[in-house]
Amino acid sequence: MVVDACCVTPPLLREPLTEFAAVEMAKKLKALADPVRLRLFSAIASHSGGEACVCDISGGIDVSQPTVSHHLKVLRAAGLLTSERRASWVYYAVVPEALREIAALLDLNTAALAGVTA
Repeated sequence: MVVDACCVTPPLLREPLTEFAAVEMAKKLKALADPVRLRLFSAIASHSGGEACVCDISGGIDVSQPTVSHHLKVLRAAGLLTSERRASWVYYAVVPEALREIAALLDLNTAALAGVTA
């Protein structure tokens, strides 16, 4: 079985990002660069059904409810989460395409890195 090189080489090593792609990806990475936001994102992504209410994810995170809400707003603005109000609760879900884009960008496996020199 022959695998096309473009399918093996991660996007970062295949060609430079366009300005637009770099700006969009930087928004996502910047949003995830905060430890609280990364924990909230992980809690939502790993929650049963891939969605969670604030009441399900804020336990164990030592910040106030307004701060949690702010962090969730940043994640939504970066295109990483969606939200849906159901009665008095807001449920958050990970945007699958955003997760795939980040995974593809950072898919730097050992074989692909063999050609990169330090």
